[in-house]
Amino acid sequence: MAEGERQPPPESSEETPPATQNFIIPKKEIHTVPDMGKWKRSQAYADYIGFILTLNEGVKGRKLSLEYTVSEEAENLVATVVPTHLAAAVPEVAVYLKESVGNSTRIDYGTGHEAAFAAFLCCLCKIGVLRVDDQIAIVFKVFNRYLEVMRKLQKTYRMEPAGSQGVWGLDDFQFLPFIWGSSQLIDHPYLEPRHFVDEKAVNENHKDYMFLECVLFITEMKTGPFAEHSNQLWNISAVPSWSKVNQGLIRMYKAECLEKFPVIQHFKFGSLLPIHPVTSS
Repeated sequence: MAEGERQPPPESSEETPPATQNFIIPKKEIHTVPDMGKWKRSQAYADYIGFILTLNEGVKGRKLSLEYTVSEEAENLVATVVPTHLAAAVPEVAVYLKESVGNSTRIDYGTGHEAAFAAFLCCLCKIGVLRVDDQIAIVFKVFNRYLEVMRKLQKTYRMEPAGSQGVWGLDDFQFLPFIWGSSQLIDHPYLEPRHFVDEKAVNENHKDYMFLECVLFITEMKTGPFAEHSNQLWNISAVPSWSKVNQGLIRMYKAECLEKFPVIQHFKFGSLLPIHPVTSS
């Protein structure tokens, strides 16, 4: 990976915040294009991309079917969601979960909603409900289940892609599973990038790899030649190695999602993902 793209998230993301922390309801802070500078300098941006890259490193070379350990806190997450002593954090953290399932008025969904769910998971790590040790489970168990739910919603309600670039975009709805999915495939003994446009290879391996599961979903939802309806992905199949695919997708995610005003204008900032500039340690 390119220099500077593997930094771990700040130590604060692994620690339970002090009981005296004042949680707040997140709100929008990016109202105009010039505000994007505040976002890119913010603690929220540093923590968010650090979280994404930590998970990217954690799933490298691992299958979805892998047996992984999950901390007791994560295992009890469904039942307890947030422990009683962190109840004050619930209104703040819940905002990101609410934002992650698409817009109920426009019936649309896109990478901004996906980012809200990743931010929700990042916040759970920051308050100590999830641990960095859970990074594989965060991707394989929690995020992958989220993908399954969103795909069902996309099929059932024929949700419009929010801000899609159509044939010139990577995908109408998702981006992160392509990043983490390409990391899974790094140093794979026989699956190379050229294989994900091979129907047989996808059908035989999609249950183990998020990237191939994404490709399968695209082929189920779209008709016609792959090179025509998913040109960007088709071009990626010519990249020689999964590590280069992974590096390129991280750069693309920053440029096409995290640095685009139409996406970030909807992102909300609170005490856990604050708009204030990064504080040097």
